Amino acid sequence: MDNLRISLVQGDTRWHDPAANRDYYGHLLAPLHQTTDLVLLPETFTSGFSNDAISQAETMDGPTIAWLREQSKAIDAAICGSVQIRDGKGVYNRLCFVTPDGELKTYDKRHLFRYAKEHERYAAGRDRITVEWKGWRICPLVCYDLRFPVFSRNRFDVERKGGLDYDLLLYVANWPSARAHAWNLLLRARAVENLCFVAGLNRVGTDGNGLHYSGESAVIDFQGRAMSECADEEVVVTTTLPARELLAHREHFPAMFDADAFELR
Repeated sequence: MDNLRISLVQGDTRWHDPAANRDYYGHLLAPLHQTTDLVLLPETFTSGFSNDAISQAETMDGPTIAWLREQSKAIDAAICGSVQIRDGKGVYNRLCFVTPDGELKTYDKRHLFRYAKEHERYAAGRDRITVEWKGWRICPLVCYDLRFPVFSRNRFDVERKGGLDYDLLLYVANWPSARAHAWNLLLRARAVENLCFVAGLNRVGTDGNGLHYSGESAVIDFQGRAMSECADEEVVVTTTLPARELLAHREHFPAMFDADAFELR
């Protein structure tokens, strides 16, 4: 593992306007050319978090997936964000992890936000994924997943290379400012309990439902300390994750050897 540069693109997503959002986020991405390794975009970055946007859901052959591949190649970095995707009979809140060579891995949001009736309109995913990138093992999740620690638990297997499932946990979100305290608290908890770095990317602005988002995107280290924190504004922040410090911490404080074994179902 070498150090990993991660960029948080904290933007004000346009409401129900995929083309405008691709233009908007493309403008924010362009200066990152060859200055970063991994870029995070918000949850549902082409529409905002909306049950009504289901009518605009694209397929995997649609313009947004093609755009993600183009942007990843143009800036020479992986890009991660979620969009509404129609697949079969259902529409998923699908996280896409795209690399400059065009490879695409996806994760469908498992925990649908019942409070906003997301579960009534969208189909739920099942399994989480781990992505290998630049020597790092990365687990990308979506917004409400942050509240469920068992699903994100970094399992340990002494027989596996590296032992733990992942080194970096990602959350892309539309997390309203009314619940910002929970956002900040849980990002830190996930980092400490999983002996990993955590990056949480939220949006800013006010959406078409009148919900305000205060951003507060952050990169948290394995001891729950903020390496970077964003205020309530449009901003792009790049942080370097020190691989050697993570490995040294796990060697010095090997809590994973005392963890409870379990399987996700």
